Amino acid sequence: MINEELKLRGDVAIVLKDKDGNVKDSREINNLVVSSGLEFICSRMAGTSAGVMSHMALGSGTTAAAAGQTDLVSILGSREALDSTSAASNTITYVSSFEAGEATGAVTEAGVFNAASSGTMLCRTVFAVVNKAADDTMSVTWTITLTAS
Repeated sequence: MINEELKLRGDVAIVLKDKDGNVKDSREINNLVVSSGLEFICSRMAGTSAGVMSHMALGSGTTAAAAGQTDLVSILGSREALDSTSAASNTITYVSSFEAGEATGAVTEAGVFNAASSGTMLCRTVFAVVNKAADDTMSVTWTITLTAS
């Protein structure tokens, strides 16, 4: 009998910079791969036509991340196209930059999606507030690691 267990771990790195490029805040947070994200992963393994993950969003919702969620609680601005996606070994990394004027406010949540609107949310995280001023930029690097044990 073979008994394998696949585990997903998400790590999110956030860097907030002021208009002069000085780091105002930097932190690392864990995330939750939600049920719709798990279904998405399985569907892609079966070769369905579901679009790849392509967007990230920031929000101001403080509701704890839960498996059944399908979107952010309170999005700030709109979903941003990913700057890059890279896969190596057992990890995939998504990077997005929110420039001055984008997703401004008290940022407390983030998510990765496969569309500019609607679509599927892969994962979501909630964290202590990061106050993004109108002239600040925020870079978010989201790494998902798959391991078998």
